[in-house]
Amino acid sequence: MHLYKFLTVIILSIFFSSCGSNSEQKKSDFLITSNAKKNTISNGETLSLTLNNPKKHLIDSIFYEISGNRVSENIDLSTTKLGKQTVHATVYFNGQSQNTSLKIIVLNNESPKIYHFNVLNEYPHDITSYTQGLEFYNGELYESTGQNGESKVRRVNYRTGEVLKNIDLPREYFGEGLTVLDNNIHVLTWRSGVGFIYDANTFERKSSFKYGKSKEGWGLCNYNGKIYKSDGTEKIWELDPKTLVEKDYIQAYTNKGQISNINELEWVNGKIYANRYQKNGVAIINPVNGAIEGVIDFSALKDKVKQHAKLDVLNGIAYNPETKTLFVTGKHWDKLFEVEILENN
Repeated sequence: MHLYKFLTVIILSIFFSSCGSNSEQKKSDFLITSNAKKNTISNGETLSLTLNNPKKHLIDSIFYEISGNRVSENIDLSTTKLGKQTVHATVYFNGQSQNTSLKIIVLNNESPKIYHFNVLNEYPHDITSYTQGLEFYNGELYESTGQNGESKVRRVNYRTGEVLKNIDLPREYFGEGLTVLDNNIHVLTWRSGVGFIYDANTFERKSSFKYGKSKEGWGLCNYNGKIYKSDGTEKIWELDPKTLVEKDYIQAYTNKGQISNINELEWVNGKIYANRYQKNGVAIINPVNGAIEGVIDFSALKDKVKQHAKLDVLNGIAYNPETKTLFVTGKHWDKLFEVEILENN
């Protein structure tokens, strides 16, 4: 009996070992190199690729691809997304083919512009709200808040601070950002992997949706039928507005490198405005390639609100298309600020 068990273990070990070795991909005979220094290059340059062929195979053809697009060995990066990208090559030779790849990082070719602000108006804001999302829809202000047992979604009279409509999230959920599209309020939760959809008028919960490749929910915004979602990394995901499936993403990068902890989002005049968690500033992001084109420093606003033990960072960006101004607040802030954005000279 013991011998039988011993032989069974040996046979199974050989079987699984063989399966593992057979599933491994054969190492390519080819290697891609480029003119990118330390595999990093800006989108203002041309990426030149070279295929190394140490075994001297007689090559019939080579096909290069980046971001799903067929390219040549000289790639104009001006229309390429920023961040971590992979160049794939399929090499045909001697009646067969092999694949090889090269990982690169694409930076923006310009540094972000620096902006400042003027405060136009100050309005009351619920100091107990751990603000996560803020957005105007049909002239009314919608807000979502966080913390387990304290998370809520509400419609607010921004001029008076009066809560016009409110619904509490179940106590087990930590509320995050929101966006309103086609009379539906989309609300994220932090680490539960699920978001909720409410009717914008009645606040009746209509449905829920699960996250895909992004493990956390941070911020939301929308434009022209597209929904954008942050997950606490450098990525901003594009969601299908009907299925909420993650279709694609951009990565927030400057001319120096990535910017992570992307949090609350707002669409403003063709750009995505995003604040970084634990920072009192807002990045202005190109939604096509992820370039951080500008930065607004709002740190001075924190000194204008009531100072207390729970006072936290700026969080909450809302663009009002009627006034064409930006509204910002923070976690446990007693004020909502209406501001205009000006570029530094």
